[in-house]
Amino acid sequence: MLTFAAAVLFLIITPGPGVMTTAGFGAAYGFRASLSYVVGLFIGTNLVMLAVMTGLAAVLLSVPGLRLVLLVLSVGYLLYLAALIALAGARVAFIEARSAPGVMRGVLLQAINPKAYAVNTSLITGFNYAPDAFLFEMFTKALILNAIWIPIHLAWLWAGAALHRLNLPHSTQRAINILMALSMLGVVALALWSASRVKA
Repeated sequence: MLTFAAAVLFLIITPGPGVMTTAGFGAAYGFRASLSYVVGLFIGTNLVMLAVMTGLAAVLLSVPGLRLVLLVLSVGYLLYLAALIALAGARVAFIEARSAPGVMRGVLLQAINPKAYAVNTSLITGFNYAPDAFLFEMFTKALILNAIWIPIHLAWLWAGAALHRLNLPHSTQRAINILMALSMLGVVALALWSASRVKA
């Protein structure tokens, strides 16, 4: 169980779409305004976990072409969220970025987030510590995952919000928002590179 908990900590704390958007929205809009988005990520993560536990995710991802569709949707949505972060406080013709995303956007990200499926699959199907008690193992794994997931994401949100609370000049805050958005794009590029390596 301790090995499982260590694996959860390592896999969740590393930058991915969830933590990057959490920190980015925290920096752009502040802690309280972005908290509902993190609630959405939490709900979405648990839905993905349930899909993995029940085998639904394996069935869906075995459909030819669905992985590619998931990747395209994920990249497109991450680009949109990166634009929201970069343009926070700005008013431009093609996007309004004056308020933080809510619960449903967090749920949607996790629903199409390849890392969420990869992490949950490796954690749920691996590290078997109670092979004769499936329900006990699934229940305790869910408890451990959430016990680690919640403080990590709140810490990332707090770190981003700490920048927001500094009341920096508008130009400096805009530069930070753009930097956070570019960091997200780096994660997207890494995901695409990783996917291409798997295909090769």
